[in-house]
Amino acid sequence: MCELGRLVKWHNCGLQNRCPRFDSSIARMHAWILDLAQNHATLVYIVTVVVAIVEGPILSIFFGVLIKAGDFPFWPVYFALMAGDVIGDIAWYYIGRNYGMRFVNRFGRYFDLTETKVSTVTKIFHRYHSKILVISKLTSGFGFAVVTLMVAGMVKIPFARYMVINFVCQFIWTGFLIGLGYFFSHLYTTIDSIIGKVSIVALFIVIVLVLNGYRKYIGNKMAKDSV
Repeated sequence: MCELGRLVKWHNCGLQNRCPRFDSSIARMHAWILDLAQNHATLVYIVTVVVAIVEGPILSIFFGVLIKAGDFPFWPVYFALMAGDVIGDIAWYYIGRNYGMRFVNRFGRYFDLTETKVSTVTKIFHRYHSKILVISKLTSGFGFAVVTLMVAGMVKIPFARYMVINFVCQFIWTGFLIGLGYFFSHLYTTIDSIIGKVSIVALFIVIVLVLNGYRKYIGNKMAKDSV
């Protein structure tokens, strides 16, 4: 949140009058993105798709700030972020369906995949069926994001159903994350007092912590119920 606040504060100061405490690394990243967008309009969205495959949620919040600043149009960014996440979902489904435990045993340590987690999520799938995909998407995986997508392939959920659920839920989730960045950057730039800005930062942190706590609670509850 500190980086988000600094980025927004920089926008508030203007390009010609930068704040003295501005984090230069964020300034360089922002300048690089804008330069890429101005000189390579198509490439910037390709890069967005690729990065979103790996780190979609953080990138979505970041772009919410940039959209509020007027640096990017809403819909192209929205669909590029969605595309990245959905491509990642398809990849994990394919790996689970075609390689399953062979992949877990050989490469699982690099992706926090263990036989225990696979076993737990498999039991949850048998109990809740496709509902787990909806809950997983709208809670950022409740601690089992990658393994949930992979197990969906392992238990051979029909691909068409898998895609419909992921696409609809991703549409909602991406919009929420972009809105989070947009909304809080708007509040940050329209409130003048230091106390007001600190309150906005604190509120943002509280919301993130509550969401994180809730997703872990749901994950633990489902894991216990599946035993």
